[in-house]
Amino acid sequence: MTYREAKETDLDLLTAWNHQLIADEGADNPMAFTELRERISDWLNSAVLQAIVFSIDDEDIAYALFQETDDAIHLRQFFVARDHRRKGHGRAAMQILKTEVWPANKPLTVGVLTQNTDAYTFWREMGYEATIIKMEIPRS
Repeated sequence: MTYREAKETDLDLLTAWNHQLIADEGADNPMAFTELRERISDWLNSAVLQAIVFSIDDEDIAYALFQETDDAIHLRQFFVARDHRRKGHGRAAMQILKTEVWPANKPLTVGVLTQNTDAYTFWREMGYEATIIKMEIPRS
């Protein structure tokens, strides 16, 4: 597996994957493709968030979108293309992030929607521990 920093030319791919991620995790996000694309473009251009694209045999298969602060690395989005799941690619990508991309001295955080039990299981296997549960009363 290889990796590289995402480029402007990756925006359509990242947006399509983000759209799939929203559906897969059951997120309540009504944003259209164009809105998602603009949001990702803004994040990357502002350097608030960084994106890494992972490839196997020159085929892009996954991405990670994260923010590094003084205190921690927050993984905002992590996605493995549907036809590349359950093959160890997510684990391999996380290993690269932890050993080659992210500094070793900072805590790692990720948010997981409560209904996304597969993601919760994956993140626990990656070493993440639940430290807080955010609860809300949805309002229309």
